[in-house]
This record gives sequence, C-alpha cells and structure tokens, in this order.
Amino acid sequence: MAAASGSIRVQRCMVSPAGRHSASLIFLHGSGDSGQGLRTWIKQVLNQDLTFQHIKIIYPTAPPRPYTPMKGGISNVWFDRFKISNDCPEHLESINVMCKVLTDLIDDEVKSGIKKNRILIGGFSMGGCMAMHLVYRNHQDVAGVFALSSFLNKTSAVYQALQESDGVLPELFQCHGTADELVPHSWGEETNSVLKSLRVSTKFHSLPGVYHELGKAELEELKSWILQKLPGEMEKQNE
Repeated sequence: MAAASGSIRVQRCMVSPAGRHSASLIFLHGSGDSGQGLRTWIKQVLNQDLTFQHIKIIYPTAPPRPYTPMKGGISNVWFDRFKISNDCPEHLESINVMCKVLTDLIDDEVKSGIKKNRILIGGFSMGGCMAMHLVYRNHQDVAGVFALSSFLNKTSAVYQALQESDGVLPELFQCHGTADELVPHSWGEETNSVLKSLRVSTKFHSLPGVYHELGKAELEELKSWILQKLPGEMEKQNE
C-alpha cells in the first residue's frame, strides 16, 4: 500500500498538564525508539515525568518502515536515509510523507482550542531533524523548535526553504554532546551555524563529555526554555 498520509495515524503517548491546558509540546523520539520509550527515558533521567502546569506533552511513535541503514530492516523511524552521513542527499519522499502525518497532530491541537503560537515541536537525534523539517518547511508560525543531539544534511531542504522565506522564524533551542560518536558534535555545530546564517534565532549549547544521550542538565535547560516560549497564564499577565 502506498504511504499516503491519510492512511497513517501515529500512536501517541501523552502527559496531561497538572492544571488548565493552554499550550502543547510535541516531542519526537530518535530512530528505533517509541513515544513511550522516550517518555520513560526522560523519566529515568529526571527521576520524574517531564510535566508542566499548563502544557500537554505529546510523545508520538514513528510508524514502522524499512530502514536502509539497517539493510532494509523494519524500524520505528520518522524517515528513511540513504546512509548515515552529512554528505548524502535526504530521503525527501519519506520526510515529506511524515510532515503530512505530523501536521495532523498539530491540527488536532488547534481543533482542541490551542493556538499554533502556543505549540512547540522538537526531538532527539532523528526526531530533532524531523522537527526542523516540520517547522521550518511547513509550520513557521509555531512557538519554537528544539533539536537535541541532532543534525541536518549539507544540502537539506530545510536550508532551501529558509533561503526562500522572508517572515519571522521560530527560535531554535539546540544542544549537543562533545563526545557524541553517532552524530558528531561538529555536525550539530555546522547545522546550527548554517541555520543562524539563514536568520534563525538560535544558541548552540555544547555539552562537555556528553555522548549521544539525554542528560539532566540538558533537560533542565530545555524545560526553562519551554517555559520561556510557552509561559503560563500568570506569567503572561505579569510581563
């Protein structure tokens, strides 16, 4: 069956806000993981769930598909890759299908009464790459995007879209461990500097000695940034 976006509904794991729901966060896992797996990993790192008074967190799971770097083996990945390299072309066909699928998630939040400028999207590794495609190519009116231990290929369609854009762009929060051997720190740094040259407001947080992983300090920093971009009702009134 052709992978038409209308035929794909992603499974999702959700953490409800403690109080009134006024904003939403979509957090995309890395390759081979799941929404529930990412939530559990974060819980282990923080010794508690990532929760907010007013923000609902949605952890979707990528539908299983053949993955070329695993010799065509089936894996929960957001898109296919010809190989794991900065220099090769992106597998745009699979990326574009998933942009449509994840747009349904955004639309669901909007239909439930959440404004697009009260939605944040981001992810870890491949999930961060997917988030940047989703936001900078399709949804430049969301509150922001975050990319942890993540990357864009040298000739990314994201860069091309930003070259043609003249509007205000969502801010990017990006972190990367200096000891990352799967996605080298230099790759994340290059991604950030190209995005900065294309008018994206961003700061690159280098994490000394950190591998391809999530850490407590990183997640605490991310949490502060999330609250800065999606303040609660009381914080908004006090500004």
